[in-house]
Amino acid sequence: MTSEPTQPHSAKYVLFDVDGTLIDAVANQRRVWETWAVRYGLDPVEVYQVALRTRPLETFEEVAPEQDPYVCLAALHELEDEDVRTGVYDAFDGAAELLTGLPSGRWALVTSNYEHRVRGRFARTGLPVPELIVDAAAVEEGKPSPVPYLLAAERLGARPEDCLVIEDAPSGVASGLRAGMTVWGVNTPVAVDGVHRHFMSLREAVPAILAFVADAHRETTVTV
Repeated sequence: MTSEPTQPHSAKYVLFDVDGTLIDAVANQRRVWETWAVRYGLDPVEVYQVALRTRPLETFEEVAPEQDPYVCLAALHELEDEDVRTGVYDAFDGAAELLTGLPSGRWALVTSNYEHRVRGRFARTGLPVPELIVDAAAVEEGKPSPVPYLLAAERLGARPEDCLVIEDAPSGVASGLRAGMTVWGVNTPVAVDGVHRHFMSLREAVPAILAFVADAHRETTVTV
């Protein structure tokens, strides 16, 4: 009986959500929605609670059905862009170490936000920007549809089964699972339904994420 090396495993890729996963933007999002609500004479607390569980156009339909939803959306975008320019943002502990430790071309951002805002937030926090960002403008169907994560895999030249999704929100977790990918949850006190692994913080997940990618380089042996 002899042992001989096999080929390395398929390359592994990591696809990150942004807000709530790599960057702590909760206070910023709350402030933007509350400012928007005041502008329309609505209860800021009530509006924010609706916004947490619906997409913007759905939020407008519920809290301001008499308003033109696209005018509402334009107002919201204006506030979000201003927040990117002037707001205070923090990267979650471990984010810089993690992103700088990943091989180029083997990770991407998949966000329901827009690329210019993501780049602005990354510039404010000093995080490295990957070659690929799949944003809201890149897809017709956002999370929880699998389309955003499948598009990221396609553009990276990766198979879905070789991709690890890092998420914090139920809609993002559902998106990754529907895409046929491994999904790990971070930055939540309890696991989001469906995740394959749960970490209470991004920092806690860093070694495991780096190991997931590094494992693709390791040769295994097979007995013949």
